[in-house]
Amino acid sequence: MKIKVAPSILSADFSCLDREIRKVESAGADLIHIDVMDGHFVPNITIGPVVVKYIRKVTKLPLDVHLMIENPEKYTQAFIDAGADMITVHIETISGKALKNLSVRLKKKGIKLGISLNPATPLIKVKKALGLADFVLVMSVNPGFGGQEFIKNAVEKIKELRKIYDGDISVDGGINDRTAKLVLDAGANILAAGSYIFKSGNARAAIERIRNAGNSKN
Repeated sequence: MKIKVAPSILSADFSCLDREIRKVESAGADLIHIDVMDGHFVPNITIGPVVVKYIRKVTKLPLDVHLMIENPEKYTQAFIDAGADMITVHIETISGKALKNLSVRLKKKGIKLGISLNPATPLIKVKKALGLADFVLVMSVNPGFGGQEFIKNAVEKIKELRKIYDGDISVDGGINDRTAKLVLDAGANILAAGSYIFKSGNARAAIERIRNAGNSKN
C-alpha cells in the first residue's frame, strides 16, 4: 500500500499557519492532519470549522479532520462545509447507530470516514465497525497535546488490525523516523506527524525520513 505522510498542524506555528501549510505541501506531504479538540473528550481545546475553512483556501491537499470531540455526528456537517475531505471520529464517542448513519451521509458526499481508537481502547471495540471505515486511525499517544512520547503497545495493535483489515491504517502520535519504522513494519501506511516535521528545520528531509523508514535495516 502507498505510504502517506500527514503533517499534523497541531505543532505548526499558528502565527503563520498559511506558510507552514504551504511549506509542508511543497515538501511532499500527502495530506494535512487537523486535530479538533473540545476540552471534554480530551484535555485541550484547538480549532473549529472556521479555521478549517481558511486552511482549505491555502492548500489543495486532502484535509483529514480528526474529531477528538464528544458527539461528533453533531458537528461533521460544519467541517464538511468548511472543506474536509476526510472525517475521523473516535469509537469511544459515537454509538453504532450514529456511526452507520454518518457513514451513509459521508459516502453520499464523497467524504472518507476514519474510525480512531485511543491507546487504552482494545481493538475489539472497532471490529464490528470496520466495514464502515475507509481507514482506521490508531492513536499512539493519549490524545490532547502534541510532542508526546510514542506508546509502544500501539505496534502490536497495528499488527493485529492488519490481520483483519485490508484498508488504510493511520497512526497518530510520537511519530519520527525511528517509530515510523515500527509502525510501517507492523502494517500502517498513513503516518501523522507534528513536531518531527514542523520543528525539524527541513520539512522535506523529515517527511522523506518518515516515508522511507520502512526501508531502513536499523
